[in-house]
Amino acid sequence: MTEQHFSAHARTRTGRSHQGVGHVDEHHDERFTVVGNHLAQHSELSLTAIGLAVHIHSLRSGTLVGIKALAGRFPEGETRIASALRELETHGYLARTKERLPSGRIVTRTISYNKPRTHTAPRSPKPHPEPTRTPTPPPAAPTSPPQPEPPAPARDVLAGLRTHDPRLHLSEQDVRRLAPAVATWLERGVAPDDVQRTLAAGMPKEGVRHPAAFLAHRLTALLPPPLPAARPGPPRPSPLQNCDDCDRAFRAPTPGRCRGCSVAHRALVAAAA
Repeated sequence: MTEQHFSAHARTRTGRSHQGVGHVDEHHDERFTVVGNHLAQHSELSLTAIGLAVHIHSLRSGTLVGIKALAGRFPEGETRIASALRELETHGYLARTKERLPSGRIVTRTISYNKPRTHTAPRSPKPHPEPTRTPTPPPAAPTSPPQPEPPAPARDVLAGLRTHDPRLHLSEQDVRRLAPAVATWLERGVAPDDVQRTLAAGMPKEGVRHPAAFLAHRLTALLPPPLPAARPGPPRPSPLQNCDDCDRAFRAPTPGRCRGCSVAHRALVAAAA
């Protein structure tokens, strides 16, 4: 950015011309900016770009010159100002670079040149070095609890499937994962051989690419319902007893006299009374 000069050689230029512009130059002692004719009379820059460059040259270092800040100062609007800034970048009067601050925020650094830099890359201020941080070790990965040993009958059913069809070869991990589903079949009264025949029946002719996924589907889709609860049967007859008087067999919950002897016994008791 061009510095403001507070003293300059006086140069008065007065005169009138029959055609074109005339000049009346007065000496500036303060608040002035030196602009080269290469900018003021640039043949490829728009008037908006030239005027914007002169305005930026006149600002102090650190003044915000973003699109929104300039649009709030001038009536051209953000679209024309953005286009003018691109013109100045193209012709070497402006350089804008993105920088990341130590806080992680990304800011735009703008550098204004009072002479165009078209062949050399703009030199932007060096970013502040970030403070050295002690690396924090990553948290230890949680260890999964060991899987319980599958029940032996369910394990045998799955491990023996490859004897029915070699395409149903399962890994140890697959057996552990599918064993609970097989145990459900066994709890519902299906014999181990019947489980194997059901799972291996009707295999696709083209085979299966993932035996474990195929069996997991069948174990869910073909799961039989639980067996119905056992209904109570007819009451069982009382056990056989031997009559204490006549030694005749009769059915009764407890030992004693048969019906005939019981009647005779009650009659004798009543007569004696």
